[in-house]
Amino acid sequence: MQNQLKYPQAQLRTRKHQQVLQVFDEFRKKWLQLSPEEFVRQHVLHYLVHTCKYPASSMAIEKALQLNDTIKRFDIVVYSKQLQPFLVIECKAPYIPLEQSVVEQALRYNLVLKAPFVMITNGLSDFIFNTKGEQVQLPSASELTVY
Repeated sequence: MQNQLKYPQAQLRTRKHQQVLQVFDEFRKKWLQLSPEEFVRQHVLHYLVHTCKYPASSMAIEKALQLNDTIKRFDIVVYSKQLQPFLVIECKAPYIPLEQSVVEQALRYNLVLKAPFVMITNGLSDFIFNTKGEQVQLPSASELTVY
């Protein structure tokens, strides 16, 4: 896959395994199928850690959460120094438009997580909101200590 994303090109380790293109996730320390959504997720993770200087140890990736009677999986949650959810990130494939349904999905996850910031991205564009629903800039890594 070529990087046409808005994020800097990440140095991803890839391989072909049983006819499936895989990427090594350095954060989860395992090989994963390199789907378009995973391509975006990996670039967002690398951007947060290598460009924005968010600590890799502050992130949870594709973990389950219970939403009413169903189990859902969020893409990325960044935790504050106080181990509280700080930023919920929902990643979509580049060909998925960032429509209201994507915002609603991320906000449903945040009903449980209660992070002060929510981000949606398809790698080509992104939107970051605060709890008031206002569009904001990506919080700096130094703000992890505030929350």
